[in-house]
Amino acid sequence: MAIKVDYHLHSEHSGDSTAPMEQMIQSAIAKGLTHICFTEHNDFDYVPHQDDPEDIFLLNVDSYLYELLRFREKYSDQIRVVFGIELGLQKESVRKNAILAKSHEFDFIIASQHVLNASDPYYPEFWEGKEEKKLLRDYFSSILENVKLMPNFDVCGHLDYVVRYSPSGGASYDYREYLDIFDKLFEYLIENEKGIECNTGAYRSGIDMTNPCLGLLKRYHELGGEIITIGSDAHKPEDIGAHFDKAEEFLKEAGFRYYSVFENRIAEYKKLQ
Repeated sequence: MAIKVDYHLHSEHSGDSTAPMEQMIQSAIAKGLTHICFTEHNDFDYVPHQDDPEDIFLLNVDSYLYELLRFREKYSDQIRVVFGIELGLQKESVRKNAILAKSHEFDFIIASQHVLNASDPYYPEFWEGKEEKKLLRDYFSSILENVKLMPNFDVCGHLDYVVRYSPSGGASYDYREYLDIFDKLFEYLIENEKGIECNTGAYRSGIDMTNPCLGLLKRYHELGGEIITIGSDAHKPEDIGAHFDKAEEFLKEAGFRYYSVFENRIAEYKKLQ
């Protein structure tokens, strides 16, 4: 497998993971990876589910960075550990996201949308009493709107993430029904030298697709998109690098010859062999 990097990882510094950072790093080394990027969650104005703590997605960046630098040095002869963050997209959070993005010297920033109208598709309540295709259209439209409000990021994360949790299990999802939105989004990203990621997390939800799906990977490439990172969205050590064989297959089929890694917010291209 040509892909030896994982640019979407969460440790116990993210509110939805209990994995020690050192165990994540050791797992990546054992799997032969050369670079990993922790992209711990920060999602301002996230309305927690009734079973979640109020501050579930508020990141203590200083504590996170302190531990990352310690382990970066400890394992420097075995793997490169990169300092990233995943910022949640919401209109209410634009100013706070802008301040946080400038507060530290991040190597890599993912902008991801996890909620629509203060509700997370991860929970069944998001879907109750609503028409699935209309929800998808509203969700994708919201991504386009929110991305334009927050220019300080490098890639847009797991674009059709919402499909992972749809009642149909993705069976009723046809990306072509939303190309009017995705084309505008891709054109905006390309014009502003932003990228997307190929995220393999959907496989853990039992859905046979990357986020975004193969059709959207192809479309992004057709429109001239070149910046694309690869991430497992792992929250546990065993999930690091999972299904990267499928990601590699899809990227090649979509026409990509290279994928991207970031340090100091600068993209470097690695060849897909």
